[in-house]
Amino acid sequence: MQVLLVMAGGFLGAVVRFALSDWLYAGEFPLNTLIINLAGCLFLGWFLTFVSQSGKLKPGIALLIGTGFTGSFTTFSTFSLEAMNLLQQGFAFQVILYIIASTGGGLLLAYAGFKLAVFHDRSGADDE
Repeated sequence: MQVLLVMAGGFLGAVVRFALSDWLYAGEFPLNTLIINLAGCLFLGWFLTFVSQSGKLKPGIALLIGTGFTGSFTTFSTFSLEAMNLLQQGFAFQVILYIIASTGGGLLLAYAGFKLAVFHDRSGADDE
């Protein structure tokens, strides 16, 4: 059952990434992949923290959304390939910018997602 949940989430995440990447395409610089990966970092930081703190979601849902959907929505392999393509085309500054924005921004947004979940939990928004 766990494998099926990851597969279903992975299918949906890949389809959403494909559609969003096509819609966000902006030319030579891989802004579409950067935006998708950064959004995934923010979401996963928030989601996994929320799930672990609240205990409100079943582990299967965490697999479906966290591992399956978000794991296939974001893409390290495309990031790596696009960085190599920029490098081969002689865009050294853009490669450095892309790597720093992707890794540094990803870490910062994952942390921001974590803090959002912690803040939400402490604010008592769900205490009714």
